[in-house]
Parts: sequence; C-alpha cells; structure tokens
Amino acid sequence: MPKIFLSPSTQEWNEYVTGGTEEQYMNLLADRMEPYLRSSGINYVRNDPKKNVVGAISDSNSAYYDVHFALHSNAAPESLSGKLRGIDIYFSPKSYDSERLATIVANNLKSIYPLPDKSRAVPTTSLGEVTQTKAVAVLCELGYHDNVDDVTWLKNNLDPIAKNLVQSLCDYFGIPFINAGPVFKGIVSAGGSNLNLRDYPSLGGKIIGSIPDGATVTIYSDAGNGWYVVNYNGQTGYANKDFIVAG
Repeated sequence: MPKIFLSPSTQEWNEYVTGGTEEQYMNLLADRMEPYLRSSGINYVRNDPKKNVVGAISDSNSAYYDVHFALHSNAAPESLSGKLRGIDIYFSPKSYDSERLATIVANNLKSIYPLPDKSRAVPTTSLGEVTQTKAVAVLCELGYHDNVDDVTWLKNNLDPIAKNLVQSLCDYFGIPFINAGPVFKGIVSAGGSNLNLRDYPSLGGKIIGSIPDGATVTIYSDAGNGWYVVNYNGQTGYANKDFIVAG
C-alpha cells in the first residue's frame, strides 16, 4: 500500500492576517487528512514539528516513501501584501510523477477553491522539499495567508480541503477514495486458513500479506464490493469482508 511523508509547515513565525500561524493551520489540516488517509489505505508518517525544513527533508530521505507531501500557505511580496490570491502546487520539472501529482492536486482543488482559474501546478527548481527529496514530491501553497479572503476560505474549509487532498493522492495512486468513518475491530474467520491481504479491493489485487485465522484486525473502513481496509500487525491492505466478523 502507498506510504507518504506528510510534511505540514513548521513556520510558526508566518502569521495569518486574521490570527493564527502557518504552522498551526497546516498542522490542523494534516490532522484532518489523517482519517481519510487511513480509511483509504494510505500509510503515512508526519514530520517532526520541532525540526525545520532541512530536518523534514532528512527524515523523509531516511526511509522509503512513495510521496513527500508538503503543506504550506503563501505570502505576497511586501509591496503586494494582501492583494494576491491563488493556490500553487509546486513540482519538480525533472520528475514526470511530481508534475502528474501536482496537476491532479491543482485540478481537484478547482472544485472547492472560490477562484478555480487560480489553482495551478507550478514548476520549481529552488524549493528543497520538492528538489531535494528522494520521494516523488509536491509542495502545496494553499492560498495567501496575508489575504483575508484566502485565510477565511482556508480556516472555514479545513475538512473539505483535507478530503480533496486525499482524493488527489488516491487518484495518483490509482486506489479508491473512501470516506472516513468509525474505526473498529474484527476477527478473522476463515475456517482455519489464512486470509489474504491485498493491495487493491479485488481478487486481482496483489497479495501483500496474510492474516492468521482467529486474528484480530483493525478495520479502518468499508471499501465496498465486499472488501474492508484493515490493518494487521502494522500492515494495511484490503481484506475480503466475508471472512471477517466485525466487532
């Protein structure tokens, strides 16, 4: 299953025009992304809020991740303070997958951002979280925090933005987006056999693990068509719900 490094801003000095900081609100956004990531079967690790961007890049590069996903908000030059609006999703022009992910994110955000023509994918050769990470990376500048209208949109739409961003990740990975719901336990009941754990909710999905009969699993969501998203011993995947007794 996909694994991402989720990197909300640690820039506590960037104040929002109506109160709060970039670090505060990007972490609140990441908090709201987590249930959708779990329910959709995407594994994640968060950056360390005590470290700066160099530390985030180092931590991301210290393990394998399919995507490095950075969350930020923008600020205009002093001469244009408060006058600019828009969403910029930065990608590496040297990476086809980085550009593809950025394009998906920017296009999906058009459906919820008040100025859809101002949500765009933008190449960068200077942003370290895009150019210095081993994983496919994008950096999301989700509006201008010195603009009252952008800050109001962001603060009032944290959950829809979180949901939209996870939908984009699912589109990129080619897996179903599944709405977040209650997490509960289940017992494998497979008649003495092991239950396969797969990377896609169908019998054609690749087997990525197995769960012993009688084992307890954590059920993150119902993927539909007879499949659960489950976690067993730290491994997440899809399992046939016919062989799980939900608690």
